[in-house]
Amino acid sequence: MKVLIAGAGPAGLYLAYLLKRQDARHRIRVVEQNPPDATFGFGVVFSDRALDFLRDDDEDTHALIVPAMRRWRSLSLVHRGQRITIDGVGFAAIGRLQLLQLLQQRLATVGITPEYGRRLADPQALQGHDLVVAADGANSFVRQRQEAAFGTKVEALDNHFVWYGSTQPFDTLTQTFVDTPWGCMNAHHYPYAEGMSTFIVECAPDTWQRAGFAQKTEDEARAVLEQVFARTLAGRPLVANKSSWRRFPKIRNARWSVGNTVLVGDALRTAHFSIGSGTRLAFEDVIALAKALREHGTDLPAALQTYEAARRPVVDKLVDAANRSAGWYENFVEHMQLEPWALAWSYIQRSGRIDTPKLRQVSPRFVAGYEAWAADNRR
Repeated sequence: MKVLIAGAGPAGLYLAYLLKRQDARHRIRVVEQNPPDATFGFGVVFSDRALDFLRDDDEDTHALIVPAMRRWRSLSLVHRGQRITIDGVGFAAIGRLQLLQLLQQRLATVGITPEYGRRLADPQALQGHDLVVAADGANSFVRQRQEAAFGTKVEALDNHFVWYGSTQPFDTLTQTFVDTPWGCMNAHHYPYAEGMSTFIVECAPDTWQRAGFAQKTEDEARAVLEQVFARTLAGRPLVANKSSWRRFPKIRNARWSVGNTVLVGDALRTAHFSIGSGTRLAFEDVIALAKALREHGTDLPAALQTYEAARRPVVDKLVDAANRSAGWYENFVEHMQLEPWALAWSYIQRSGRIDTPKLRQVSPRFVAGYEAWAADNRR
């Protein structure tokens, strides 16, 4: 089979490796517009056991990636200067560039070198392949040329966010809420490598306007945020990497494939960064796609149908949770009117995936602390 994979992010690299590993006769091209060492953002975060699905089918890749990850067993929330720890909620993180480099190593073992610095700007470049895989992200060129056929819907959330790094070490994933002269802001921050952390700042559109971020240069905006979060950062600077303000795009597609073209990862659908599942979903997409292609051989329509049938129920459930989480953040200014313990209780249940009995089992110290606070406030 002659395969074109658009995009050399985690999904594209890993799919190329899987397909070549299962059938060396496949002729696979991976085309990426950026150089191999270019990446947006800093660390990517997973739930603590999010890569366990790799172990059964691909122990070598699992063994390569997992030791490079930073792990922690709780998360924290800071509101009105009070820190509340939610125990038992584990996460793992890795630098996005390091993850790409490890996947590039795996791909080299099966003899594939991506075509970096090559932009797919002409639809004719997609011709002449048995299968075209859109692994080129939320702004997918492959998808955009057939969005009517895919039934694509793109909706930008209201809040603005900007993605930085920091040399300030953090112990856990932390949500820090602050009041500023312009309105409320929130920072999502977590460690992903020795001496490096991700630091994402979010604010409502009216706060963004009052702070004048629309008129500020990248350096000016960073300087303002370094002052706003000076206490959290312990006076250390923020590190920029294509750190421009954006609004999160909610992307959905009614159809996952059209003809010989199939969508995976963020080209298919996005999951809000607050739930930490985007890269995991991309990995699971391509594993399911490779399995379907192995099962059906040259019957491409059957393979693509099997891929969607296997993945859609799982994806829909997780995306629904991501949407609920995104909705909570869209209204985090209102939630900040709550006391710290009440805010933490609202936060941990925002996605609807955990009820009180399960939370009591997973996070007994947090639940005990919340119930003690609630009892005191009923007196």
